[in-house]
Amino acid sequence: MSLFIKICGLRDADSIAAAVAAGADAIGFVFTSSVRRIEPRAAAVLARSVPDGVLKVAVMRHPSTELWADVLRDFAPNVLQTDFTDLEYLEVPAKVAVWPVIREGEKVGSYPPRFVFEGAQSGSGQVVDWNIAAGHSAHGDLILAGGLNPANIEKAVNTVRPYGIDVSSGVEIVPGIKDVQKIRAFIEAARAAETQL
Repeated sequence: MSLFIKICGLRDADSIAAAVAAGADAIGFVFTSSVRRIEPRAAAVLARSVPDGVLKVAVMRHPSTELWADVLRDFAPNVLQTDFTDLEYLEVPAKVAVWPVIREGEKVGSYPPRFVFEGAQSGSGQVVDWNIAAGHSAHGDLILAGGLNPANIEKAVNTVRPYGIDVSSGVEIVPGIKDVQKIRAFIEAARAAETQL
C-alpha cells in the first residue's frame, strides 16, 4: 500500500520544491489564523511550481464565505480541508474535493470517504492519541495529522495504519519556517514505514 503524504503550511518556493522532489502527494496552504497563513494570491503564485500530479490543498477553519470565495477564485485549490461543521454553510464546487477534519474528542455521526484526523488545535505539534485514530481509520481513508515528525512517523503508521499522513510543525526550524532537510527526512521515513502496511 502506498502512503499518501501531505506537507502542510508551506510559504516559500524552496520548501515546495523540496517537498515535491521528495515525493509529496499534496501541498497544503493555510488560509486561517496561523503563523503559516498565506494570502490566496501569494499562494497561487507559489502553486504554479506544483506539478499537476500533486494536489494543492486549501487548509481552512471556520472561514467566512468571503474568504472561501477569494481562495476559490484566486488560488483554485484541488482540495478543501476544513472542519466538518464548516461544510454546513460553504458552497464547494464539484471539481474541488473535500477533506473534513475530525478533531480528537469529537463525536462522529457518519464518516465521509476521506477525512483528516487532527488534534484540537492544528499546527500545535501536539501528538494525537494514535489508538483513537486507529479506531477511526477503520471507517474510511484517514489522513493522520498532529505532532508527526521524522522520528515518530514509523510508529504512528504502524499503530494507526492510515491512508495518509499530514505534517506541518514537525518539519520546521521554528514555527512557520520549514526545514528542507526535515521535509526530506520525513518523507523518506514515511516511505520506509509504508512497506510495513
